[in-house]
Amino acid sequence: ESNNIAASKLESFSGVPEQQASIKGSAIMDVRHHVCAPDALAAMSCDALLLVVAGDRPDKALAAPLAAILKAALAGGDFELKAGKALYVHAPQGVKAQRVVFAAAGAGSATPGAKAFRSAVLKGLAQLKDGGAKHLAVAWGGDVELDAAHAEALVTAVHDATYVYRYTKPSAPAAGKLAKVSLLCRQADTKAVGQGLKRGQAIANGMLLARECANRPANHCTPTYLAEQAKKLGKEYGCKVDVLDRKAVEKLGMGSFLAVAQGSHEPLRFIVAHYNGAGAKVAPVVLVGKGITFDTGGISIKPSAEMDEMKFDMGGAASVLGTLRAVAELKPKLNLVCIIPTCENMPGGAAVKPGDVVTSMSGQTIEILNTDAEGRLILCDALTYAERFKPAVVVDIATLTGACVVALGHHHSGLFCADDAVAEQMLDASRAALDPCWRMPLDEEYDEALKSNFADMANVGPRAGGAITAAMFLKRFTAKLPWAHLDVAGTAWRSGAQKGATGRPVGLLTHFVLGRVADR
Repeated sequence: ESNNIAASKLESFSGVPEQQASIKGSAIMDVRHHVCAPDALAAMSCDALLLVVAGDRPDKALAAPLAAILKAALAGGDFELKAGKALYVHAPQGVKAQRVVFAAAGAGSATPGAKAFRSAVLKGLAQLKDGGAKHLAVAWGGDVELDAAHAEALVTAVHDATYVYRYTKPSAPAAGKLAKVSLLCRQADTKAVGQGLKRGQAIANGMLLARECANRPANHCTPTYLAEQAKKLGKEYGCKVDVLDRKAVEKLGMGSFLAVAQGSHEPLRFIVAHYNGAGAKVAPVVLVGKGITFDTGGISIKPSAEMDEMKFDMGGAASVLGTLRAVAELKPKLNLVCIIPTCENMPGGAAVKPGDVVTSMSGQTIEILNTDAEGRLILCDALTYAERFKPAVVVDIATLTGACVVALGHHHSGLFCADDAVAEQMLDASRAALDPCWRMPLDEEYDEALKSNFADMANVGPRAGGAITAAMFLKRFTAKLPWAHLDVAGTAWRSGAQKGATGRPVGLLTHFVLGRVADR
């Protein structure tokens, strides 16, 4: 097959409501930087002033009257220099801003890093976001150097704090009044801060797109809908987008992907998007995102409790679309290919059964012992398809296993990679993006668990080490590829009162992709 196989005519589809407003993918918050000397903070023209303070005596670095307010609050026990503490002061004398918030980034260092800065900004925003402030100014409490990482952290924090899902909820709270944020910096910091704000805005836009796709219920966000979003991105940014239907997928021999999709009335889609920012001879980065728009588990059906959250099982696909959007906005000199196999996993008379054997695009046969281990079945054919692009590196992203959540909780994504250099690049990107991942083992001994008496491999092994055996399954389809796998089952969405998509790991992936320019 050619690299860009022509899609046959898209299947007709009438299962999605006609009201399918597009996701603009544009963060509305105006975040800019301004030069402002520390002794001029009290005279800053804004509705609210957020001062991030750190060190043992931050009041010494502030000009009066802000120093006097902070000193009195510390002395009176109303504020502590501990991370997570914040103090709101309304209409303080001698300060032009009607609202002042002090947010502590910790007492250990006078110049904490971007992570502590972001946490402090989020704490400060919690004091302000439902109020009447339209213009917020943010500054270090003193003459402190700001860099690109601080600026990026501010943008992503602001958008995270102010995001409200409202597509299927007309009764959602009205949008807050906050519309403009100024990051106050020294003249010497402006170039780095400007770069950080630009990168942060692109990542925030990508995360917005990812969150909006993942938060929409499965009767709205279908495989067809994801394909529409990819095509709209392509039209907006000049990216080539191919959408393959069932007939084209059958022609490619993707028996594993087809097996998962056969139980659903929703037509599958295989999405391939190209961002070309470098010469044709430059090997692309390939991102592959799991796009199960709803996962019942199939015949191996899940318990009903919390099954509604399985609309988030396309979080990998959403993050790939978000990363494409961020990269296309930044226009780096590299080539990027985004591949999204997307379908539903449903029970029914046509659904794949435990014990069925299917033939993948690679020619390897798979005994499907558990139909709820479907993500790896659609990814393996996508990984084989990725070979045609002769990529510099392939990263697949998937809400793949509950076992990864048990192992790492909801803070770190699981990173599986046999290539030490690629693994270090992924870890570096995760630290730069404040989007942490943790490297997990891929020892050959784990591969023994996938043996089958009836096929080249089984799709699951024993319960123990389930996240690792899932990665080992994918590894069997990447012998020709520099490859990494991100299991984001614990990080792509939150449960409970704050239920909703997080937009992760768009930040990690964007930093990783941008890092390939420097590497080259």
